[in-house]
Amino acid sequence: MTLLSDSRIFLDYQSTTPVDQRVVEVMLPYFLSEFGNPHSAEHSFGLRAMEAVERALECLAKVINADAGDIVITSGATESNNMALRGAVSGKKRLHIVSSATEHRSILGTLSAIQDEGHAVSLIEVDDEGLIDLDALHAAIRPNTRLVSIMAVNSEIGVVQPYADIGAICRSRDVLFHVDAAQGFGRVPIDVLRDHIDLLSVSAHKIYGPKGVGALYIGPRAKKVIRPLITGGGQQDGWRAGTLPTPLVVGFGAAADLMLKEGDAELKRIAMLGDRLWRGLIDQIGSVHLNGSADRRYAGNLNVRIDGVDADSLLLLLPDIALSTGSACTSGTPEPSAVLRALGLSVEEARQSVRIGLGRMTTVDEVDEAVRRIASAVQQLR
Repeated sequence: MTLLSDSRIFLDYQSTTPVDQRVVEVMLPYFLSEFGNPHSAEHSFGLRAMEAVERALECLAKVINADAGDIVITSGATESNNMALRGAVSGKKRLHIVSSATEHRSILGTLSAIQDEGHAVSLIEVDDEGLIDLDALHAAIRPNTRLVSIMAVNSEIGVVQPYADIGAICRSRDVLFHVDAAQGFGRVPIDVLRDHIDLLSVSAHKIYGPKGVGALYIGPRAKKVIRPLITGGGQQDGWRAGTLPTPLVVGFGAAADLMLKEGDAELKRIAMLGDRLWRGLIDQIGSVHLNGSADRRYAGNLNVRIDGVDADSLLLLLPDIALSTGSACTSGTPEPSAVLRALGLSVEEARQSVRIGLGRMTTVDEVDEAVRRIASAVQQLR
């Protein structure tokens, strides 16, 4: 892929990804000729749709070494997160959940609502690299702790949490472990059995699939306590009622399959692009700093602070480059990023930070052109 004809450059791959053309091609028949309801098993139209759904579930499960029967299709990671958190504490008993201060808004907002319902929540702080303190996590678990929820890859700073170690702690304390893997699915090695993960949330549009579909892995231990949010028709073994959107599910499965087959090679290429981008910024701008751990991170997410430059002003000078100052779910809020503040950055430093996301369609030419334009805009602002 070369530069877009209108000179726009997309570097916001944490907010969303374009649908891979190969995924679109797989989806198209299920809008047109294979349009059957997958829950109508009385005829071939329904049976063929259900067979396609089952193949997609197998692809999703394979990425995380799960059983396809433990994958529940949702509308996206936000619903999956709600189902994991709310479903874990349904009932009259007052329970406790442990999470971190740098989680996605769909986690923190849901935890706030759960607190209003009478349950207790503890948020673990992170160090200046954005990493969880495992000793603090261990100490936060109480006798009535039902669930620990920590994301695999931070959506704002790209830091990869030690989810395998967290899973081991949770299993040793007989506590359920939920992972928000919207940014990590197919990008970091997740094995729900090895890593002791009981619940895991995924979203298709983060992995070059369609918007409007996601999934929640519900492991055997979680199935004993989780309750569904959406009831009625009994679809998906009662875990989530409603007719499955076959084209979206098929596309989700195809996107997951591509991540499984091409993920390693893609990660190497994105790491090369990330290194090129970072070196270009240092050479042409100077006084730039990487937010979050330099070692424990996903290479396609660079959150950088540029001394003396307000990030919002920078973005105004670069309308044709898709950059961001944080999560898409916090866009428009006047407060500086809570994630960056949790790392110990001042308000001014947080407001000097911009997130740059690289992905499958990013080219070397786009990286070089983006660095040139960013450097020019920084020079104007300075």
